[in-house]
Amino acid sequence: MLHCCPVSIFRKGTKTPEELSVVYSNRAACYLKIGNCSECIKDCTVSLELVPFVLKPLLRRAAAYEALERYSLAFVDYKTAMQVDGSVQAAQDGMNRMRKVLMDKDGSSWRDDLPPMPSVPVSAQRRWEPSAPGNAGGQGYMPQTAGDTGSGSYGLDRAKSLKEEGNELVRKGEHLKAVEKYSASLKLNNQECTTYTNRALCYLNMKQYSEAINDCTAALGLDPNNLKAFYRRAGARKEIKDYSGCVADVQEMLRLDPENPSGQRLLQEVQKLVK
Repeated sequence: MLHCCPVSIFRKGTKTPEELSVVYSNRAACYLKIGNCSECIKDCTVSLELVPFVLKPLLRRAAAYEALERYSLAFVDYKTAMQVDGSVQAAQDGMNRMRKVLMDKDGSSWRDDLPPMPSVPVSAQRRWEPSAPGNAGGQGYMPQTAGDTGSGSYGLDRAKSLKEEGNELVRKGEHLKAVEKYSASLKLNNQECTTYTNRALCYLNMKQYSEAINDCTAALGLDPNNLKAFYRRAGARKEIKDYSGCVADVQEMLRLDPENPSGQRLLQEVQKLVK
């Protein structure tokens, strides 16, 4: 049985917002595990008020909302988590589940009743949980933004140069070498959306579909309306026979660009495969 401590006890010996955020997030995990979703949501909300845009409380609150069938709120939290770190598969899977449920429930107008979508600042991207000083379990995954490597403007220039070298190799059909250039570029600047989508194209040509999906997901974390990322991830999902995921990506792409011929063709192809 979970014995909940009063907030005043939580604060005893805990002084920083980061420490308190971890405590509330951890208690929320306990509530979620025993099925007390309402208390989980309360604790996650407090955790996020203390330190916004942290993945663990976002994902835990989304799961609690989903369990309570509050699908619109769950979608917002899953999508926010995707904007923080596009490589988190749980966020992507949850967002796809909620999209399907809401489309089945409300049809094409399902987005009309969504709560406001928060805008995630670059400084908060790719954060897992703040490290509480003295907390051995608080493995902090803080955002790595351009220049975090200590390379400064030189690092950005070098990242751009490596990306251009990768583009030239793609034009020559040398996809493996291009992947190496794009990977080196992303080590210096992991906030460049087109580097992810370009590397995803290489992975598609190399039939490394899981890697292509991961790169497109990362790109959508940076730019949720990126047509190339939706299209290339849909193509990869088609190849691994994830037809529902493929259709979801193409539909999202066509929502953004209804007359896109490539999206229309791919949707027709996958619909025939499903039939």
